[in-house]
Amino acid sequence: MRSNCRSSGRRKLPTARSQKLANKDAYNLNGKPKMTSLMNRVRVKIAEKSVGPLSHLALLRWALVVVFLWFGGMKFTAYEANGIAPFIVNSPIMRWLHSLFGVQGASYVIGVLELSTAAALIVGAFQPIVSALGAAMSAATYLITLTFFLSTPGVAEATAGGFPAISAAPGQFLLKDLVLLAASLCLLLTSVQGSSPKDQKP
Repeated sequence: MRSNCRSSGRRKLPTARSQKLANKDAYNLNGKPKMTSLMNRVRVKIAEKSVGPLSHLALLRWALVVVFLWFGGMKFTAYEANGIAPFIVNSPIMRWLHSLFGVQGASYVIGVLELSTAAALIVGAFQPIVSALGAAMSAATYLITLTFFLSTPGVAEATAGGFPAISAAPGQFLLKDLVLLAASLCLLLTSVQGSSPKDQKP
């Protein structure tokens, strides 16, 4: 009786196998731990709704929508195609568009991309994953256009003593994209957030 009482009073230490069975969702069929997916660690949200309804971030989204719709639509005109030609032909990132599609064709391609970005930003007001996608597309656009600041001739204004004095066009015209990039990054970073401990299941 004494030995039985002693044995019944002892707590059994969990074995490695019992721990695996208790946490079988964390292991695959071979008994090896599963890789934690990126989506389990990152929450994707509609940017303006992640900080409350009617957030000021909605102003950034719809301002970017107007810019992309307007600029994208203009890319289908000869006036705009000729206007952006100096930026493209001097850009090591974009000049291949002229070689492949010509001046007007390159403008068409950029116009399609800009209208697609506008569409993604619009849908992103209702769909979390598209909110992040549209913001990323917008940020990529302005990262590229800001490189024109370095590659386009005439940015520095020689009559004002040279750089850091910049010309009205193209210098100041390109510099304003810094604000649009910041707006895009605000939407992107708010749309994609790391999961908090409260969101993780035990």
